[in-house]
Amino acid sequence: MKIKLSVLDQTPIRRGSSAQEALQESIRLAKFTDQLGYTRYWVSEHHNIATLAGAAPEVLIARLAGETKNLRFGSGGVMLPNHSALKVAENFRLLEALYPGRIDLGIGRAPGGDRLTASLLNPSNTFNPKEYIQQLVDLKAFLADEHEAGTLHEKVSAIPSIPTQPELWMLTSSGESAYIAAHFGMALSFAQFINPMGGPEAILAYREQFRPSEQLQEPKASVGIFVFCGDTEEKAAQVQAVMDYRLLSIERGKINESPSYELVKSYAYSREELARVQYNRMRTITGTPDVVKERIKQLAKNYNVDEIVISTFADTFEDRLRSYELLAEMFLLPVNAF
Repeated sequence: MKIKLSVLDQTPIRRGSSAQEALQESIRLAKFTDQLGYTRYWVSEHHNIATLAGAAPEVLIARLAGETKNLRFGSGGVMLPNHSALKVAENFRLLEALYPGRIDLGIGRAPGGDRLTASLLNPSNTFNPKEYIQQLVDLKAFLADEHEAGTLHEKVSAIPSIPTQPELWMLTSSGESAYIAAHFGMALSFAQFINPMGGPEAILAYREQFRPSEQLQEPKASVGIFVFCGDTEEKAAQVQAVMDYRLLSIERGKINESPSYELVKSYAYSREELARVQYNRMRTITGTPDVVKERIKQLAKNYNVDEIVISTFADTFEDRLRSYELLAEMFLLPVNAF
């Protein structure tokens, strides 16, 4: 089975860097992975987190797609309860009009931050699952130009009117949304980088219950995971050590920490912390090329998918680029010489 690789860029602001620099790094990374033959490039929506620069994926997608030729661009994802379905439909219709056949609309229902911030983004958000389902119904109707009598869609259309639609993806880390994706006939991506448990089972349930839609006749699925591939075991071990500490800090609510290897290498973990570190390592794949290649192949086999979505954090941007390059050398053929 040929494995496709894609990018999830959370626009991390490296320690000592700035949001402006992080966004310029996203532009460089998009150009680089476009040349390397990656399939798609997703950007995330986060709020009230000082270490991430991506608050508006639809804005960043517009710039990145204009800088590249082959990659599909999309949201990983738009946190739908933060927005109106009409506005999301219009944003992504406009992107699809600009870049036909290259736009993905990945949808999630987490707040992308804290609930207070989410309530400010959309004061009508009650965090009611039924309202989320209705948003999905409305979103699909706007994108498909449905005008059913007696509904709001009879009088309101999403503009611009175009002949194509962005590809719809449902994002999930709990598995519950797998059933929603199957019901609506959407593609599904499981976020193992958030939750390392239950992913293969969620994908299997999705495939078994998938209902074909006008946009997608057969189930389509991928899995997202943190990956770092280094030239040496020492480099990979350093990145893993920082990731161990960072994930533990996030779980404690310290979301704005940017630890250095010098800080974390001497940190004494308690027994309980070590247990959590081992659990969190199931959210990551780190190592030299031979180790990473086998683990990615096994991940694809476990999930029965042919596409892996890679999110990479590193202390330097050069290390981040090199990791994506090493992965491409293992699995992809470059579109152009570079």
